[in-house]
Amino acid sequence: MNETFDRPELDARRMLRGAAVLAAVAGALTALTVWSRVSTQGAGAVLGLEIAVALASWLLAPLLVWRPVGAALALTALAALSPTATPAASMGVLHVAQRRPFRQAAMVGAAGVAAHVVQGLWQPNRGISFSWWLLLIAAGYGALIGWGALARARRELLDSLRERARRAEAEQGRRVAEARMAERTRIAREMHDVLAHRLSLLATYAGALEYRPDAPPEKLSQAAGVIRTGVHQALDELREVILLLRAEDSGEDAGAEDRPQPVLEDVPRLVEESRDAGGQVELRDETVGASALPAAAGRAAYRVVQEGLTNARKHAGGRPVRVVLEGRPGSRLVVDIRNPLPEDGAAPLAPGSGTGLVGLTERVRLAGGRLDHQAAEGEFRLRAWLPWPA
Repeated sequence: MNETFDRPELDARRMLRGAAVLAAVAGALTALTVWSRVSTQGAGAVLGLEIAVALASWLLAPLLVWRPVGAALALTALAALSPTATPAASMGVLHVAQRRPFRQAAMVGAAGVAAHVVQGLWQPNRGISFSWWLLLIAAGYGALIGWGALARARRELLDSLRERARRAEAEQGRRVAEARMAERTRIAREMHDVLAHRLSLLATYAGALEYRPDAPPEKLSQAAGVIRTGVHQALDELREVILLLRAEDSGEDAGAEDRPQPVLEDVPRLVEESRDAGGQVELRDETVGASALPAAAGRAAYRVVQEGLTNARKHAGGRPVRVVLEGRPGSRLVVDIRNPLPEDGAAPLAPGSGTGLVGLTERVRLAGGRLDHQAAEGEFRLRAWLPWPA
């Protein structure tokens, strides 16, 4: 904010500094020209009009900073009256070439040559012929225009490079922000996949304790033990997710090797956990060569089954769930999960965030597959297709 407010003040100081430099240089060159005229032609030749022209050109020179074209044309008009304005007029052409487009600089340069034609006809130079003198004047103005145009092009190039650097820095900042957001999304997705399944199992056992307080003590003790074990497992799984994410970020593999990610062959264990919690889960595995399935596809398939069982427990607890796995190398893996829709007015066992299927869809897409879910014919259907190269 301070930089934004200070910029106009800095520009004003820079312009005042440039005006002071122009006034000093123009004054020195004009004084040398006047002294040269006095030395060669005597004091009488420079008195009167030429002194006035020299003073006027010196006063006009600083205006080149604010009005380069107008001030340069005014100095050019003075140059037509006396050679004492030639240094300031030349500076004006150079300044216009540095600050304005080439067309304007060429116009001011042509006006300067024309002014010196008038000057040469009115006050001819005795040391050189008019034609040679005019040729030198035209060459000098051409050199000034070329020098100024080159300086302007170099300045514009540097400005464009600075702008590119600024944009590259801003783009890098945007990429870093996007990477951070993607990492947060990935962590949230992993935590949801790992913990939602485990916590829904705990909710099932807790519900049994709540609605069956008259159960035998050994059953109550068993359910409490399962809940305690489930809590420890949930904490352990959360710790594993965090360690795995840290290992992936730092490029370390040692921690990941000790804590393997779930694959398709772990689905029966997942189904067995749901059955132990009282769920009615039917698994039909028709895959061939499941060990050859790529790790990314196997992990995505496992998460699809996990999310399907979790949603079934939340929204249709106690109702049958069917899980079908089909596929072989060289084809594709199909994961199909179906469960009856909850009865009208039935409250879910546990509240859902509504983002599980969104994250699951993205996970399957990143694995090269496709996910579809719909409610039809009285049941909820979750179906995923994953590539299975030969």
